[in-house]
Amino acid sequence: MAIQSINPATGEVLRTYEPLGEAALKGKLALAQQAFIDYAEIPLEHRALCMRKLAGVLDYEQEELAALLTREMGKTIVSARAEIAKCADCCRYYAENAVRILSEEPIPTERNNSYVRWEPLGVILAVMPWNFPFWQVFRFLAPALMAGNVCLLKHSSNVPQCALAIEALVRRAGFPRGTFQTLLIESRQVESVLSDERVAAVTVTGSEAAGRAVAAQAGWLIKKSVLELGGSDPFVVMPSADLELAVESAIKSRTLNNGQSCIAAKRFIIHDDIYEDFEARFVAGMEALVIGDPTKDATQIGPLATAQGLLDLEQQVEAARQSGGTILCGGERMLGLGNFYEPTVIAGVSRTSTVFRDEFFGPVAMIFRASSLSEAIEIANDTPFGLGASVWTKEPDEQKRLVSEIVCGQVFVNTIVASDPRLPFGGVKRSGYGRELSAAGMREFLNAKTVVIAEEVQQTEIPFDVPEAEADPKLTRGPFDSGQFRHAFSTALTESEQPVTDPDVRRRSRIRNTSGRASK
Repeated sequence: MAIQSINPATGEVLRTYEPLGEAALKGKLALAQQAFIDYAEIPLEHRALCMRKLAGVLDYEQEELAALLTREMGKTIVSARAEIAKCADCCRYYAENAVRILSEEPIPTERNNSYVRWEPLGVILAVMPWNFPFWQVFRFLAPALMAGNVCLLKHSSNVPQCALAIEALVRRAGFPRGTFQTLLIESRQVESVLSDERVAAVTVTGSEAAGRAVAAQAGWLIKKSVLELGGSDPFVVMPSADLELAVESAIKSRTLNNGQSCIAAKRFIIHDDIYEDFEARFVAGMEALVIGDPTKDATQIGPLATAQGLLDLEQQVEAARQSGGTILCGGERMLGLGNFYEPTVIAGVSRTSTVFRDEFFGPVAMIFRASSLSEAIEIANDTPFGLGASVWTKEPDEQKRLVSEIVCGQVFVNTIVASDPRLPFGGVKRSGYGRELSAAGMREFLNAKTVVIAEEVQQTEIPFDVPEAEADPKLTRGPFDSGQFRHAFSTALTESEQPVTDPDVRRRSRIRNTSGRASK
């Protein structure tokens, strides 16, 4: 089946691509494996230079790339520019911090020298979603490439132009051929790619169903996997909160990226004492949002990315209505071209209904009352997901309870949940496992190799001006030969019964590691 790029604001088919055939796919896998072997010889300083250049290209071509995001995925042009800028920031973060993250970590033990060294795993497959076509990929590729891994990207089928543009950007930045490749393949072909012995690991960002399928296969193959899946993040507001700021932030969090973000707040849990005031302000703010052409700077809400996404959202809102929910605003798709849906607020959805536990991927918010902090925490945790939470209170004791008792991967106090290259990102429960970003994200696809050296062995210098009779007849002058000198060091061993290998080789290995070369 052909892979199509469709403008979600107009329905226009922009480009059509044929999926890779079997022979072409095998060729890309072979290229990736050879690239990993060759890339291991590239010093870390050179990788950092390429990563900084990649950041510079993103900055220089921000407008052109943002326009592509808006055309193909439908995000507003303002948010598209911000996405490209964030990708550049991520590249710079890893270029500047890779030496620190990848450095050997000494560990005190009774042995002479113990440490952990970090080594790349190899070829990593990334199955990525359409909602942040660049950012989702860059937060994987930047740490992976800096660590010495190579990348295969299976992007969502509705953003092929973005996927190809990313590969071109990486090559233009100077990274060797084959270190990052886009695979224009269908979902059914992912299984064969992951099964290939040259692929060492996989990361998935997307739906729960996609995560389950890929993780099950990776587990069967005993390959490392990282999952960043859905979320139904709570947004808890207590009476001491700055209400004006909380409402403003709630609207932003729910409608960011046209409401299509895994870390967007989706369930708004408001204390009884401020519920009516919050609800009135929140509904008024959602109704005031500007919906329309995503290429215009004034537009705040653009179309949903796909026609299927629009249909799914319609069905979810209807299910909420059937379960006792009251539509406070919106609740309908917009007439005319494109996948537009009104910003919607729903109150009174039963916590026993199926839709209460769903993830709404669009500008739809559910709002709930809580009579106490304990009830607010109970509602917040009443979900199969555990990605993030935004909590609003000025009371230190309430902050401590919310941070410690809400079960999720990240809690943001008096601000909205957001990804940041400096901070680990990921969830628990059915939101996935593993982490992206920061040192933790980089190390997900590194081998933490433990090294223990029982005793340092000092090389004995044999002066070459010693008379022949005084020198050991078994030792000859000239170039250093480890075989000839091995017996000279054997008497220094006190714990090991193994022959000592060339200490000069060991020293060179350390030098190579600290200079940033990755070992295969």
